[in-house]
Amino acid sequence: MKTQISRISILQSSKIITAMYVLLGFIYTFIGFLMLIFGGPELTVMAAVYMVMPIFLGIFGFIFFAIFAAIYNFLAKHIGGLEFEMNTREDESAPMDGTNASGQ
Repeated sequence: MKTQISRISILQSSKIITAMYVLLGFIYTFIGFLMLIFGGPELTVMAAVYMVMPIFLGIFGFIFFAIFAAIYNFLAKHIGGLEFEMNTREDESAPMDGTNASGQ
């Protein structure tokens, strides 16, 4: 069954993306922490930037995904949204491609 994404909820989707970017930003925080411990005084400013990276990623992730979702909604209304196929399975052990266990 073909399904089309005709609209993306701007606020809800942006909140989810923001949470994902903040979690991703903690990698930068870890790197900044290591730079602060093992780096010299010349790396202190760069380490501080890395330490606050989750905040920047969250803010910019929210703003830019909200813009993306608004553009997507506009374009999907005029030319159609992303299209994908979905299959429903009755049995968890059944393969997704519609064949039975013997491959037929």
